[in-house]
Amino acid sequence: MSSAPPPVSNALTVDVEDYFQVSALAPHFPSHCWDSQECRVEYNLERILALFDHHRVRATFFTLGWIAERYPQAVHRIVDAGHELASHGYGHQRVTELEPRAFRADIVRAKATLEDIAGVEVRGYRAPSFSIGEGNLWALDLLAETGHTYSSSIYPVQHDHYGTPTAPRHPYRPRGPQGVLELPPATLRVAGRNLPAAGGGYFRLLPYAVSRQALRRINNKDGLSGVFYFHPWEIDPGQPRVSGVSARTRFRHYLNLGRTERRLQRLLQDFRWDRMDQVFAHLLATPAPPTPTTANSHAQVH
Repeated sequence: MSSAPPPVSNALTVDVEDYFQVSALAPHFPSHCWDSQECRVEYNLERILALFDHHRVRATFFTLGWIAERYPQAVHRIVDAGHELASHGYGHQRVTELEPRAFRADIVRAKATLEDIAGVEVRGYRAPSFSIGEGNLWALDLLAETGHTYSSSIYPVQHDHYGTPTAPRHPYRPRGPQGVLELPPATLRVAGRNLPAAGGGYFRLLPYAVSRQALRRINNKDGLSGVFYFHPWEIDPGQPRVSGVSARTRFRHYLNLGRTERRLQRLLQDFRWDRMDQVFAHLLATPAPPTPTTANSHAQVH
């Protein structure tokens, strides 16, 4: 029997992309070949929506514009089921690989595509591969200018592909009180380091009990709402296997795909979950008060 859920609600998020759009597999699937691949995202989204409906939880779906254009009915299903629609950019390009003009074009195109299809306002954004950090905080300015109110793009961990380990673990406004609200993925503070506790590959790699204990500590000891994420392809052990990938990439991408859905079921039972815009509604409603920090510092939200 699962124990009673803690009083803190956590934010459940889905990064809506297909297996061939994963950054680690980019050398094998250039974007001009995407249309010729077997697309499985719509089928996997239906399974996810059924899972969420069964457990009566709502989530935020950070959706690629490329996916939305090709599967508009899936976007409608997300919104009609009461979930939040948010942006994952258009073409899954890392922000670190884009100049400001190209980044602006990408987020404008994605936001317009999602809003035109769904008929709802898109307020949130998550950078592919959490690719916003200290070196490109200008991206947050462009998000604010283009009508986004929050981001979940700065992961305060050390990782070989992403991460800003010195960034705050709690909600904050990196560009000052009038800038977008950054809602970082969940981390656990241990021995002076931030350990990832937000899902993804770590959720598949480690025993479920590790994720459960980490999230309980984040809720009960730190008093924070955790931001958890996963991808539709992570519940799909039947996806095509790509030959010629490195051993590290093969391990990270294909590990425990057949176990993820069962672990998600336990996670939904053990904790309270909701959409990003609902969990952090109190912070999104009113900008942070002025602080003496500069625009380039981490303005905290309490």
